[in-house]
Amino acid sequence: MTWTPDQPIVSIHNVQKSFGALEVLKGISMDIMKGEVICIIGPSGSGKSTLIRCINALNDIQGGSITVEGQEVHDDNLDQLELRKKVGMVFQQYNLFPHKTALQNVMMAPLKVLKQNRADVEQRARALLKKVRLEGKENNYPGELSGGQQQRVAIARSLAMNPDVMLFDEVTAALDPETVKEVLVTIKDLAAEGMTCILVTHEMGFARELADHIYFTDKGVIVEHGPPATFFDNAQDPRTREFLSQVL
Repeated sequence: MTWTPDQPIVSIHNVQKSFGALEVLKGISMDIMKGEVICIIGPSGSGKSTLIRCINALNDIQGGSITVEGQEVHDDNLDQLELRKKVGMVFQQYNLFPHKTALQNVMMAPLKVLKQNRADVEQRARALLKKVRLEGKENNYPGELSGGQQQRVAIARSLAMNPDVMLFDEVTAALDPETVKEVLVTIKDLAAEGMTCILVTHEMGFARELADHIYFTDKGVIVEHGPPATFFDNAQDPRTREFLSQVL
């Protein structure tokens, strides 16, 4: 099947995931269109991070299906490298190589994985660091950067693979409050350029401002979802209203 942009770029259908006897995802379904920003919110342990790790096959699934651009992610014959090119992921922990500069961290995957020309890769890496507002920090090592700066290097590193979809897993959770904003501004810029973004986040103001659609998960199911105005101002489910009363 050939994927076309009028179809969901990511389609998640009845996904089930267990770790041993613990059922973490209990039949999750959602469709995400190209260029949409989706925020997934909910209490700790509700399956949010597990879900987005399933989208790029970091976690396997026990039931259901996930497709990216029409390609089944959990097909045994899928080339994982091809999937990781399409789907970038940024984690709560930056996972930068401490002995590599910011520029070297961003250049590594295109050089080693994609085998691209070094001069082209360096030019693009410098442009990406400028894009995430880190011009002048190219030769700094991670230990010389703030948490927010390191996280923006991690975003640039993920963008270096030219993905069609970006996954963000609690990317501000480990940051000091004053550095959270600079990371959120970077994500906002990406969204404005039309990048499809799926975020697990606790940043409710950010979700309200930026998301096209919000999903609230609890105990492995989607309790409620909708556009931000409806979701935040007119939540229907008592569990959603209880959660929002604690975080807003």
